[in-house]
Amino acid sequence: MTDNRSLEPVATFCGKCDCGCPQLFVDESAPVERRIVITDDFGQRVEMSADQFGSLVEDAKAGKLDAVALGGAALA
Repeated sequence: MTDNRSLEPVATFCGKCDCGCPQLFVDESAPVERRIVITDDFGQRVEMSADQFGSLVEDAKAGKLDAVALGGAALA
């Protein structure tokens, strides 16, 4: 597992409480394919490449994730 001290915070999602909100980090010391790190408030983490994260951002900007954000099923 990557050392948490090397994680550079980028964004906190929620931030309105003190419950360990999900966060987005960049870990420059990680292998290229694992440099983007998203943590959740349950102690879990997802690691991905910048390209994979870029694809996620692109889909979000295009509205492809809107149904998920509204509590509905993902659109195929």
